[in-house]
Amino acid sequence: MTTMDRRTFLAAATVTATASPANARAKGKGAIDVHHHAAPDFFMEDLRLRGPVNPGYQGWTPERSLADMEAGGIATAMISFNNVWAGDDARAARLARRCNDYAARMAQDHKGRFGRFVALPLPNVEASLKEIEYGLDQLKADGVHMMTSYGDKWLGEPAFLPVMEELNRRKAVIYTHPTTAKCCGNLIPGIMDVTVEYNTDTTRAIAGLMFRGTLKRCPDLRFIFSHAGGTAPYIMWRFEAQARNPATRDTVPAAGVVPTMREHYYDCAQSAHPVTMQALAKLVPTAQILFGSDYPFTTAKAHMDGLATCGFSATALRAIKRDNAVRLLPTVKT
Repeated sequence: MTTMDRRTFLAAATVTATASPANARAKGKGAIDVHHHAAPDFFMEDLRLRGPVNPGYQGWTPERSLADMEAGGIATAMISFNNVWAGDDARAARLARRCNDYAARMAQDHKGRFGRFVALPLPNVEASLKEIEYGLDQLKADGVHMMTSYGDKWLGEPAFLPVMEELNRRKAVIYTHPTTAKCCGNLIPGIMDVTVEYNTDTTRAIAGLMFRGTLKRCPDLRFIFSHAGGTAPYIMWRFEAQARNPATRDTVPAAGVVPTMREHYYDCAQSAHPVTMQALAKLVPTAQILFGSDYPFTTAKAHMDGLATCGFSATALRAIKRDNAVRLLPTVKT
């Protein structure tokens, strides 16, 4: 088992919780945030080597995560690290391992407050298979984390099938997060990629999984798609038309497009808006919708306030904020 370096260990060991997990939030009344990012110093250093860093990451600490959780009524946040791969396979494998060890230490130091999705160094398939074994078997993480695309390859890429098949064997949860694909950065000057492109990349990933055969070959995978599924809920007519196309109709699960979409999960991160959530709720039952804050780029409280405007019943809100995640991720319910 790989051990953490001294700097990372000390950084994690000195973190103190701002509230006890014995409080009401951690004992069955608080929400579970499935979309919560970490950015310790070593991760930030790697990001800076790549170029400009999203200012939302600046100043992140575990204490600040806990403070945001308290302000928003979050019992448990699922930790993820965005995009450990930047073109160098070996470097990505090292960074993924370091991130996964760090998240494990956070969870250990704050019992019940942090769950974890294993960072995978895709598109490096061999290293990703090793990290699945390490993260799920040794670190006992709750699922894995994939980006929607890697360079010019989206989820659904045939080269990724060994990873998908191993996760299917394990009936694993796969949390996905969008990024800016190689093709599509800064398409309209002045408009941030996160404004349009991130949701579009989620839709490309769903289309790749649906129409390149992954969801049919791996029926026991359980995906969490960020940001209410991107633009996918709005283009179901086109998805169903694609399912009838001779080029792809044999790749779609026998149940069809919409029933297959309803088997997976969608978070409300940066989507807690009446228009977006009502469209998503037309596509999938509220049992498939999860709470996500996208911290540190936004806050849990902002999403709690946003959900309150979306017309959900009290029962549906409780399911979205907590019960659905408990059913999907049973290890985080304490």
